[in-house]
Amino acid sequence: MAALTHHGGRIDAAMALFPNAPAPWLDLSTGINPVSWTPPAGMTINAGPLPDRGALARLEALAAAHFGVTPERVAAVPGSEMALRLLPLLGVAQPVIAVRPSYGTHGAVASVRVDHAALDDWAGRTGGLLIANPNNPDGVHRSPEHLARLAQAQGRAGGWLLLDEAFADAMPGPGFAGDEHVVVLRSFGKFFGLAGVRLGFVIAAPGILARLRELLGDWPVSTHAILWGSAAYADREWIAATRIALVERARALDAVLARHGLVAQGACPLFRMVDTPAASDLFRRLAAAGILVRPFADAPERLRFGVPAAEAELERLDKALRHG
Repeated sequence: MAALTHHGGRIDAAMALFPNAPAPWLDLSTGINPVSWTPPAGMTINAGPLPDRGALARLEALAAAHFGVTPERVAAVPGSEMALRLLPLLGVAQPVIAVRPSYGTHGAVASVRVDHAALDDWAGRTGGLLIANPNNPDGVHRSPEHLARLAQAQGRAGGWLLLDEAFADAMPGPGFAGDEHVVVLRSFGKFFGLAGVRLGFVIAAPGILARLRELLGDWPVSTHAILWGSAAYADREWIAATRIALVERARALDAVLARHGLVAQGACPLFRMVDTPAASDLFRRLAAAGILVRPFADAPERLRFGVPAAEAELERLDKALRHG
């Protein structure tokens, strides 16, 4: 079970543990959009030459416009998880203080942990306060005003605010731009449903980005990531329609869970969290039916459900919850 509690998306491990489950598996273990963006017809990718530096700059400018910041504050990275692991090398004050519960990677890069309740009256601490917004796995979403207070408190203490906005594209409004002592991480793959492209961004002061670019070299992301990312961020119609569709899918998931006495938690429409003393039994029952949700080793009463893509998948989940 360890493979299934470390990351979502481990269908291979689930198949090995539950070999008699019906196929195909329904993977609800991630917060990745199940209905991905698709490139326009006729788009071709020439992977022969090295990635074009001008095209990379255009990608970063399009992403910056999407995030509501200026291009000089944005740098592309091969996935936001890598950027998380590089934080100690970018000149950010140490130690990294991670808020819990949150991503496993946050705990891996941090040397100090604090509970979410500590943020209600946070006075600031030396080092980098690392927060996911919206948070994973509980979907808690903090207002820009609250984030600004945390950034100010960190600044007064000589510290930094490190903000992981991997799921922010699914939420209304721009992300949090911050100031010179704020670093924001963004993910392409979750909202656009293309995690395998391995594309993310760091939003920070130019000095931080200069150190990041030096670490990653001249070609930080692939031609594939540059071309698909540029086209996706320019597709404003798809982005607007997808934000609406995700909210509708999340509401439909909430209704199914509620029919079975499960209270959905979280503001992020890409996933919902459920707390129940029957979580372990429920996980195994769903897995035996070929449905993978996300369990947590440090919180055995907790399960996270990604949103199903279509009505047929929602009905399959409903049936499994009803009949076991």
